[in-house]
Amino acid sequence: MNHQSDNSSPEQPAADDALAAATDASDAYTVSARAAAILLVFALLATAMMAMVYRATQAPIAASTAQERLRRINEVLAPAEYDNDLLRDALSIPPEPALGLASGSEVLRARARGQPVALIFEAIAPDGYGGAIRLLVGVRADGRLSGVRVLEHKETPGLGDYIDPARDRRRARPWIEQFVGTSHAELGDAGFRVRKDGGQFDAVTGATVTARAVTVAVGRAAAWAHAHRAELFAASLSGTERP
Repeated sequence: MNHQSDNSSPEQPAADDALAAATDASDAYTVSARAAAILLVFALLATAMMAMVYRATQAPIAASTAQERLRRINEVLAPAEYDNDLLRDALSIPPEPALGLASGSEVLRARARGQPVALIFEAIAPDGYGGAIRLLVGVRADGRLSGVRVLEHKETPGLGDYIDPARDRRRARPWIEQFVGTSHAELGDAGFRVRKDGGQFDAVTGATVTARAVTVAVGRAAAWAHAHRAELFAASLSGTERP
């Protein structure tokens, strides 16, 4: 009987197993690398698309924001009264306690044929019934108020929110219109108070705190603008100017 000898080495199965394991590891690495590459491509494409959308929408959003800002500005000064680009003729100012501003802001300078017309800026009435009331104030070159609007408030709906003309029931002459044409030079601090406090301005019964806060803040703003109007109109646009 012929016996067929097995010439394979005892180490051969172990080597085969190692080779198979190495092959499996290589295949797994290839799959992982391919998946990572696909994810990277998708991430790059998504980033590129987001950048394209941002660039495409940036200009329209900026234009819409500027348009809304001009709409509010034109409520305190009629557009027919000035011929310059208000948003470009804007002077940066640092925090100003007289305006209730804890951070820097801007003063917009309205001009007609190069001559000063009015200053438009924000002010804060810190002591409203519901908290701070943010105002937009227009003061003419002669110191008279051209208009006042409330930009933001937390006053009680149906009671203190009459400071916003859109909420005021007196459509013919909203409460906030009584400031138009008045000046701090004529009324002084004492005049820029509600009648209940000896001043010249009306308040709605039951919401005196709101009216008091706005009236005093408007008076301070008018005084500040009147005192610094020459410096504000003459100041350069380069850098921040403090009047």
